[in-house]
Amino acid sequence: MSETGNAVRFVTGALAALALSANAADGDDLRRQALALFGKIDAPAAGAADAPQARLGRALFWDTRVSADGKTACASCHLPSNWGADPRPASIDARAEPTSRHSPTIFNSTGQPGLRWLADRKTAAIQAEGSLTGSLGFESKAKALEKLKALGYTETFGAAFPGEAEALTTANYGRALEAYEATLVTPAPFDRFLAGDDAALTPEQREGLRTFVATGCAACHNGALLGGTALQKFGVVKDYWLETGSPKPDVGRFAATKKDADKYVFRVAMLRNVARTPPYFHDGSVATLDRAVRVMAAVQLGRTLDDATVRRIVAFLDSLTGEVPAHYAPPK
Repeated sequence: MSETGNAVRFVTGALAALALSANAADGDDLRRQALALFGKIDAPAAGAADAPQARLGRALFWDTRVSADGKTACASCHLPSNWGADPRPASIDARAEPTSRHSPTIFNSTGQPGLRWLADRKTAAIQAEGSLTGSLGFESKAKALEKLKALGYTETFGAAFPGEAEALTTANYGRALEAYEATLVTPAPFDRFLAGDDAALTPEQREGLRTFVATGCAACHNGALLGGTALQKFGVVKDYWLETGSPKPDVGRFAATKKDADKYVFRVAMLRNVARTPPYFHDGSVATLDRAVRVMAAVQLGRTLDDATVRRIVAFLDSLTGEVPAHYAPPK
């Protein structure tokens, strides 16, 4: 080969090496920023799903018999096909009544300091126990205990809570459900990127991450769950229902507290698996993720996003999609 050809090969190789180095440096800078704003999640410890309380919680979660109508389970409102959420704007409870708000995903939910749209139940155990006289339709906790005993759960509770004089209690029902739900963690490509895998995100997803931060989304959707840890008014700069088309406004926490500061205040939704959990918002009023992004920009930030910006943000949000856990199914 001529000296010119060798020179061309050398320059081409050098430029390629520089490009790779620049991409790596760029990835490192983006990763450092993302780690500071968000943080990764990890899969549960090996064997966590097989612990006695988690096994009991799994059985209870999927058992339709543990309800007033004998047809409704916790899983009825949290479907595997919808990544642990409900594809309906409102779920139908054991009384054949619609729930007051949309049922969000159960995946990764135990990492939040408050559950439900108002963050009014502080732990998954409290939430699960409350569901007995809520969505599961029992007239009282005593009636729920009667059903659990009639279904033969006494011995199973005793094995899961050894040493307790009365193991079959509604509090332990909640603790068992919490133990199971704590194993429903879904690491995603974003977590692999944060751990150092530059190939985990596509170029468009990286640009989407930058855009997500630059647009201001991370101000509320931060932490390892990208939200779920704060309370915020929905409609900071504009009444939300003007954008969502909601059939009626929901006053949020104000309904419980009667404090003006709590009017239209809800828990900030976590964005883990958000690309697989439509419809969106507390009332399930928005059917698609791109529309939800536009709504949030309009009512929270006072911004109108162009198509390219929305497309990049949606691409990034898709990188938060993990696998449906293999044990998110009825026990065999």
